[in-house]
Order: sequence, then structure tokens, then C-alpha cells
Amino acid sequence: MNYLLPERLDRLAREYALGTLAGPARRRFERVLDQAPAALRAVTVWQERFSVLAAGVPALQPRETVWAGLEQRLFPSAAAATGRWQWLWNLLSGRTLGGALAGVLLCVLVLRLQPAWVGLEPAGDGLPASYVGLLTDAAGKPTLLASSRRHGKQLTVKILQPVTVPEGKVAQLWALPANGAPVAVAVMPPLPPKGSVTVVLPASSEKLFFNVPRLGVSIESAPAKPGDAPSGEFVLAGFCVKLW
Repeated sequence: MNYLLPERLDRLAREYALGTLAGPARRRFERVLDQAPAALRAVTVWQERFSVLAAGVPALQPRETVWAGLEQRLFPSAAAATGRWQWLWNLLSGRTLGGALAGVLLCVLVLRLQPAWVGLEPAGDGLPASYVGLLTDAAGKPTLLASSRRHGKQLTVKILQPVTVPEGKVAQLWALPANGAPVAVAVMPPLPPKGSVTVVLPASSEKLFFNVPRLGVSIESAPAKPGDAPSGEFVLAGFCVKLW
């Protein structure tokens, strides 16, 4: 099956971002995400759309008549609860149970969407809040896929095609802010022909990439120091996007 046909890719990316793509179909599509930058871009677009929709939904407070109706339906004999048993009725009232249920749902959402708040790693298939960069060569061919947790200090770089660094030189990663000069981020470790490497960042991704729409890699004689500028053209460059 060709997952990259426009209509099919758009449908799968929408279902993946929404969470309705499950089981073997989801696992197959995740393999496509690892291999096809176009699929990753499609998922990112839908995640951004859903984020906008979620932010635009106002919170609603149920009317008093709604609570009263729920209490009458769930506990029809509650009107007779008086005296020393009144405390039990108050405990089991629809409003109290509704609040408890809301608390449980909130805990589930925190564990699902922000496990880092409680020291846990995500256990599901959802993508954590991250910065992602796709760097291409001069011919526009995807070469490196870089990603880092929003508040992390490590950058994972997946090699999509071999990168040649001359002996005695280093591959320097730069952040290219929307306004301002390039900022040296880190030196790439030796890049294997394929696989992944980890780059230790000097600060959190949020601090380094918050206002950075693009990344670049140049070949330098030595690691760049703060305030340095690239000595030549970028051999790799590409967009840096927020994934949340």
C-alpha cells in the first residue's frame, strides 16, 4: 500500500493526530513516519489544527437544574435522606460524584499528555511536546531529522542519508532565529552512514529554539564559540517546528 498518496496520507495523518488510528494500522503508520518526512509534516499540520480547535472551546459550567436532575435520576430516594444519614447523601450526591469523576479524568489526562509533571515517561502512542527539524542538502534531499523534548537538553538526530565531514573539520549546528544572527548550538558527534546520534544541548530546547524557525549545519575548522558566525555556506538547512 502506498501511504504517501495525498488523500490517503491526509486521512491517516488526521486519524493518527486525533488518536483514532489504533492497533496494527497505527504501528504501520509509525514506521512510515520514521521513513517519510512528508508523513511527519502531515501529522504536524493536523496536530496544530486540533490544538487550535481545542483552544477555542470555552469551558461550560452546568446549570443548577442540571445537577438537580442528575441527583434525582441517580438517587430517586435521596429526598428521604435526613438526620444522621444526611452526611452520606451529601457524600454520594451527583455534584460530589461529578467533581470526583472530573478529578479522575484530569489525572488521566495529565498522565497521558504531560507525564513529565509526575516524573513518568509517556506510555501511549501520543507524541510528546517537542521541537523537530528536518534538514535537507543543497539538492533539497532530506538528510537529518532532529528532535528534542520541549524542555529537554538532548537533541536526537536521525541520519536519513550519509553526511561527509572532512577530516579535521566539525559539523556545527546553528539556530537561525527569525530576527538576528545565527547562534551556535552544538557540534555534531561523528555521524554514521545511518542510525541516530545524541547531541547534548547547552540549554533547554525551549530556550534555544523558541523563536527559531530554521536550523543549519556548516562545516567548520573548530567548534564555534559564542558570538561566532558561520565561516561559509550551510551544507544542510531546514525548518524547525513546534510539535504541540
